[in-house]
This record gives sequence, C-alpha cells and structure tokens, in this order.
Amino acid sequence: MANIQNDLLLREALNGLTSDQQRVLGSRFAQSVMRLSRDDRVRRAIDTGLREDGSPGEIEDAFKAAKSYATKTYTDCGKDTDWLAQADHFVAAAAAAALTPDVLVAEKQNRAWKAAVQARMAVNCELMEVDEVPDQSESERQYAIANAYLG
Repeated sequence: MANIQNDLLLREALNGLTSDQQRVLGSRFAQSVMRLSRDDRVRRAIDTGLREDGSPGEIEDAFKAAKSYATKTYTDCGKDTDWLAQADHFVAAAAAAALTPDVLVAEKQNRAWKAAVQARMAVNCELMEVDEVPDQSESERQYAIANAYLG
C-alpha cells in the first residue's frame, strides 16, 4: 500500500507508472480542480482521461481539446489579473498534460507530475480570489489521490 506524504515520494511513485497509469492519475489530479474550469470540452477531456478503456483516438481528441483551450486561455494570463480565468487556464493545462500522447512526451517528462503541478497552479490562482483557506492543500489532496490509486 502506498504511503505518499511528500513530493519526493510522489515523484518516485509517478515515475514507476506506465503511460496509461500516468494519464489516469494525472486526470484524477485535473479532476480535483475541475470545479475551476469554465469549459465543457475540458471537463469532457478529463472524463475521457479517467477512463481505463479509452481508445487512442478518443484520448488524442481529448488532448487536442484540452490543449486548444489551454492555448486559447494562455493569452489572457496576466492581462488583468483575473485569477479565476488563470485558474481555468491551468485546469486545461493539467488536463492536456495528463493526456499528452507518447510521441510528445519528452524522455524525462511525466504526465502525472506535470498535471499535478498545473493543478496546483490552478488552486494557487483560486486562492488569490477567495477569502477562505482550504483545510487541505492541493499537494496533500494529491498525495491522498495517489495513495488511493496506488493502494
């Protein structure tokens, strides 16, 4: 049973996963911040990434949808400091990271880790707009997600 409690252990665990496992776990990280997404295509892409039985074509289409939205929203980042718009961008970036096709993944890149970092960025942007502090950090939530998935 996994007992991930910090980023070092998380990265070690993620590096031991197959590409499909990275996609599913990365999609779970994106799902944990899906509430910050403003786009149905991104939500559907995350849902596709969560499916163990997704066909390569479905996964590629989901990647393209998430990547397209992340690219579109990137130009808005930093303009007027609309933190929730930036959070929306990072949710799409997390989904795209999780769904990245094998041919586009660099040798030392890990889909799930990249999705985790993008999801954390989404939450950081959200924290700029809300007054309440969550009971659990996104990092801690990701450790729990990874432990449940690997356990």
